[in-house]
Amino acid sequence: MSAFSRFTPLISALPSTVPFVGPEAIERQRGRAVLARIGANENGFGPAPSVLAAMGEEARDIWKYNDSENFALREALGAHLGVTAANIAVAGGIDELLGQIVRLVIEPGAPVVTSLGAYPTFNFHVAGFGGRLVTVPYANDREDLDGLLDAVRRENAPLVYFANPDNPMGSWWDADSIVAFARALPETTMMVLDEAYSETGPAHSLPSIASLIELPNIVRTRTFSKAYGLAGSRTGYVISTSGTAQAFDKIRNHFGMNRLATAAALAALKDQAYLAEVVGKIHAARERIGRIARANRLEPLPSATNFVAIDTGRDGAHARAIVDGLMEHGVFVRMPGVAPLNRCIRVSVGPEAEMALFEEALPQVLKTLT
Repeated sequence: MSAFSRFTPLISALPSTVPFVGPEAIERQRGRAVLARIGANENGFGPAPSVLAAMGEEARDIWKYNDSENFALREALGAHLGVTAANIAVAGGIDELLGQIVRLVIEPGAPVVTSLGAYPTFNFHVAGFGGRLVTVPYANDREDLDGLLDAVRRENAPLVYFANPDNPMGSWWDADSIVAFARALPETTMMVLDEAYSETGPAHSLPSIASLIELPNIVRTRTFSKAYGLAGSRTGYVISTSGTAQAFDKIRNHFGMNRLATAAALAALKDQAYLAEVVGKIHAARERIGRIARANRLEPLPSATNFVAIDTGRDGAHARAIVDGLMEHGVFVRMPGVAPLNRCIRVSVGPEAEMALFEEALPQVLKTLT
């Protein structure tokens, strides 16, 4: 199959790959429907009724572009967080923001520090802009703060990525440790503090906004995809100093935000009672996943996210066999892609019917592998 002959040398050298294979693609490949969609770290409990109503109301104005300054959403987020709108940058999900951050900071060949096995979409963006990944192995199934700091200093890296709570393991660090790590970084190193799961973790894992807001080299990324149940709307945001947040205006797609997504995010912020209800459901579902794992002699790892990593007790090949076997029952789950983390499977929370299907299928799959 022929391709255009004048791609840049960087693009020509990159492999054709994607960070994640989605459940729809797996359905097409296998010719089998996904009945339990509990592998994509989505929130199967969905958004608030008030959010759906707001989207329906806004639909009549979908012929209009969204406000290019995202003024109302940045104002609402600022009020919610206790900062100003100038401290906020908005984009189509954290994934889009990660690409913008890499573009703002990384030149070809520049070192970028992250954990080995951490969020692969970030790595995808680093490769796409010609950065050089420097990876630090996890320690005790969570990111190694001392190792990351050592790598930053050794490489004089302009960018470091750290997720808290963590994807793919669900682990977390306490707020004091994160603040100490951030303040120990060189001023010339930008830190991406990915807080996609900020609403689902324990309170002591989340640094206060005030503790980091004056540091121009810290960007905190958050999303409406997880606890708010709006993964399909693609709405994420950055919290940083006003100067750093406004730098995104230099490269972002100013008309890239969706009007319905903006209306959904505004309504979701207003409905904190529903958020609290859903977070309770997420916690209960995490506990249920743990019980199912233990009933099948597997070990659930502690989680502060909307998924649970389950230690299968063996290696990546065994975990992959479980993932594939579950898909034969229509149960979609994932696994980390790097050893030794890939001894685990990762199960997202979901409604009763999907949890029940997982509970029924898992022992059947394990029986075929003994």
